[in-house]
Amino acid sequence: MESQTQVRLQLAGREIVLVGTAHVSESSVQEVAAAIEGERPDTVAIELDEKRLKSLEDPESWRNMDIVKVLREKNGFLMLSNIILASFQKRMGLDAGVKPGDEMLAAINKSKELGIATSMVDRPITVTLRRAWAKNSFWGKCNLLALLVSSAFSKEEISSEQIEKLKVRSEMDDMMEELSKELPVVKEVLIDERDYYLASHIWASGGNKVLAILGAGHLPGVQAHLEKLASGAEGGDCSEIGSVPEPKLPSKALQWLIPLLIVALIAAGFVYGGRTKGFDMLSSWVLWNGILAAIGSLIAAAHPLTILTSFVGAPLTSLCPLIGIGVVAGIVQAIVCKPKVADMESISNDALSVKGFYRNRILRTLMVFLFSSLGSSIGTFVAGATFVKVLSELWQKFTG
Repeated sequence: MESQTQVRLQLAGREIVLVGTAHVSESSVQEVAAAIEGERPDTVAIELDEKRLKSLEDPESWRNMDIVKVLREKNGFLMLSNIILASFQKRMGLDAGVKPGDEMLAAINKSKELGIATSMVDRPITVTLRRAWAKNSFWGKCNLLALLVSSAFSKEEISSEQIEKLKVRSEMDDMMEELSKELPVVKEVLIDERDYYLASHIWASGGNKVLAILGAGHLPGVQAHLEKLASGAEGGDCSEIGSVPEPKLPSKALQWLIPLLIVALIAAGFVYGGRTKGFDMLSSWVLWNGILAAIGSLIAAAHPLTILTSFVGAPLTSLCPLIGIGVVAGIVQAIVCKPKVADMESISNDALSVKGFYRNRILRTLMVFLFSSLGSSIGTFVAGATFVKVLSELWQKFTG
């Protein structure tokens, strides 16, 4: 009789054992090592990608991070998301005395000890996060940001008993159902797509006996896909979900259409409403974008030069899809308040508290990036609303 955290499958002459874990559980660390010792599989498939494997094996590698390069390459949101998710998992594991990924390290070390081949079968985290962002609607993006911020600043403590419940099928089903209701696209990308990705790569792992280590939430989905792969009902090509979808032509056009429309509306204000109406619209655009972006930087406790940059730059960057004010303000913040070695050394601990976010120069730079971007986005909508008011007045003037 298999436990709730293990599933044994006999498929097309192969034996596949799925071991479900909670990523910050001491019992999962022990169970993983015991399962590999007892099963002696040909291959151990692990829910990691190569980059996360490198981070686990070399926890000091992040010290080489260049925050300015991260922002220039438009990876600010991805880095912030990674830090917040890692800090949330770390907070969960504090009570149990376990670090996130310990069970994966245990699987790697036990496999090396026994001379068993390992295979990293998860999708790169950057692809997963980019897909979650790209596939979401505007309001979905807002909900995702709200979830990340609330997770970062949450004071909720999770006991080791609650962590162990995450491996119980009924508890996990309830969580997945709730996630489906609140953030359906996120659930699709984080769970459903990865279930298929994990299953196809587990199936492609070498040997007649494969033992797979993965989060307990993936057990039902991965099992279902493995059965379909074995029967031929599904193919193993998951290249479509293994990359970030390119923006469609209408989306690319819209990125330029909106700025052009704003410029055209301001020009129309000058032509049909005269200098006064035109300057009203222009000043509305400049002030709402600039002030709200500056307020965003101020909330992040940015340097005065960064706040000034946010105010001056937001009205301009809002009209250019190639760069956002968050990138500009973040780079300025990183230059005038250059992160120190101590910030890199303490980033994982600082990410556990609000004070830590403000104390750590790297985290504060990322907050500048996020909050100035949000401020400018809100300013764009507010300024747009004032445009509608001015244009409606002009319309009534000419038709009245």
